[in-house]
Parts: sequence; C-alpha cells; structure tokens
Amino acid sequence: MKSRPSSPSGAAGLRLNKYLASCGLGARRKCEDFITEGRVTVNGDIAQSLGVRVRPGDDIRVDGRTVRPAEEVTLVIYKPKGYLCSRSGLTKQRLVYELLPEEFKTLNYVGRLDLETKGLLLFTNSGALHQTLTHPSHSVEKEYEVRLDRDFDPKLIHRLIKGVHLAEGLARAVVVRQHPKAPACLTMVLAQGYNRQVRRMFAALGYKVRELERVRIGNLQGLGLAQGQYKVLGKSDLAKVTQVSDRATAPAREDAEAQRRARPAPGRSASDGGSARGAARREESGYRKPGAGSRNSGTGSRSGSSRRPPRKRT
Repeated sequence: MKSRPSSPSGAAGLRLNKYLASCGLGARRKCEDFITEGRVTVNGDIAQSLGVRVRPGDDIRVDGRTVRPAEEVTLVIYKPKGYLCSRSGLTKQRLVYELLPEEFKTLNYVGRLDLETKGLLLFTNSGALHQTLTHPSHSVEKEYEVRLDRDFDPKLIHRLIKGVHLAEGLARAVVVRQHPKAPACLTMVLAQGYNRQVRRMFAALGYKVRELERVRIGNLQGLGLAQGQYKVLGKSDLAKVTQVSDRATAPAREDAEAQRRARPAPGRSASDGGSARGAARREESGYRKPGAGSRNSGTGSRSGSSRRPPRKRT
C-alpha cells in the first residue's frame, strides 16, 4: 500500500518544524535546518519545504530514524563553575551533561552559561519553551549577581541601562542595582541573551567581572538548590519561567517608539515635517521656494518688511 503524502502547506495538520521540536530535537530553527539539509522524510519522501504539515499517522524520520513527540520535560540545575555548556568538549573539560542522570541527557540546555559562570540553567525537550526563552521578542528576564575587580562608579549605571554597543547590537540592562555596603557588587537584570553579555558590557566600561551568578529566570528563583543539584519543574514552576514583566518589554517599546518618531509621517518631508504649523511659519517668515510664482511674492515678514522681487536676468 502506497504511503499517503504529507499535508501540503496551508492544509490541516502540524507544521513539520514544530512537530520535530515536540520530538525533543531542539528549537524550531534548529529543526528547520534538518529540513533544509534534506535529512527529514515524511511517509518515505524527503520534505521539500518548511511549509510541510503532518497529520497523525504520518511516518516522520530524521536521518532514517523514526521520531515521535516526547513527553515534555523541563528541569533546572544549579550549574557550578568549571562546567562547559556543551555535549562535547576538550578532554579535560567537564560538561554540564555529566551532572544529569542518563534519562535526562537527551534534553537541550536553554541559554548557556559560560565556563566560569554559575547559577540556574534550564534543560528541556519542549521546542515551544525553547523558542519562548531564546527569541528576543519574548523578553524573559534573567537576573545576575556580579562582583567586579574594583568598586563600580555609580555614575555609570545609566550607561548600562541606556545601552552598550556590542558587535551584535545595543546591549542594555533592564535594572542595575549597586549593593550599598559592597560597591564592587551589583545586581543586573537582562532581557536579552547576547554571548557573555554581562562580562562584555562591564568590559566596555573598563571593568572585569570576577564572579558571576544567575539567580533568576523569569520569576523562577529561590529554589534552594546546591551546586550540581537539579529539579524537574511542574506546571507552577514552568509558569514562573515564562513570566514577562512590563519593565522587560519597556526597552523594546522605547526602541519602537523612537523609530516611529524618527520616520516622517505620510505626506511630510524630513526637513520641515510638512505640518500645517511648519507651513504657517514659512508663510509668516516670508519664505518662498526658489522659482515660486508671483502669487506668493511680497509676503510680509514678522518685521513688516516686504521681499524684493527677483531680479530679471539679461
């Protein structure tokens, strides 16, 4: 019996990239790479586009291996310093997956911490959760405790909030608080996820981060985990992970508003704004475009003087 074809784009069914993500193969963008590389078959045929949809009963395979949606599991671990967020590394490097029991080693970490940073780190097989936590549009907060190589100048706090230019773009903190009794220690809240962002932002201001710990993701914190310990998250904890505060989305709103103000409205010029008030001011000041007709000549200025008609060329 011939396998029935997969549902075409726009038909009923689940998009292929979302289906693959639900199988624990990673975020949707990573699953899209599997499709474009020709590694995915649907009912025996190589998936030809990202718009392919699948239905219950379809035979989905990646690299020839059948894949099925897995039961969603998300856990948080307190990562110690000295562990690399990777499945493979140099011989002498310890990997975060060494901290997990065998049953959880297929999970994907979300938002890596560098080798010398400790704190909360999530692992999940939920593609939707991975997308929510990593895509810039969702603005999920991450809070860090920072200790610098010397006392921090509080006058520079506004620089961290206004933004520091990195190669990827403008890196901004949502909140920065300096500890009153320890001027070299700060709390920083981010809603972005650039590589080594905290360290690079302080480096741009001339400081070196000595100790760095992530203490909160979304509204998930205070779990009482010792270093290397983990906890499987239930529904209530998962809801905390994805909570987004108004202050986290404020920078994005500010950027959008600034761009909106910078763009001239329809029918307006960039030089004068094209508004009725601008036209009135030009009329009142006696301004006349070069080559304008005699209808506008002689318009009085504020001082009451008249404009001399243009000299005829001979």
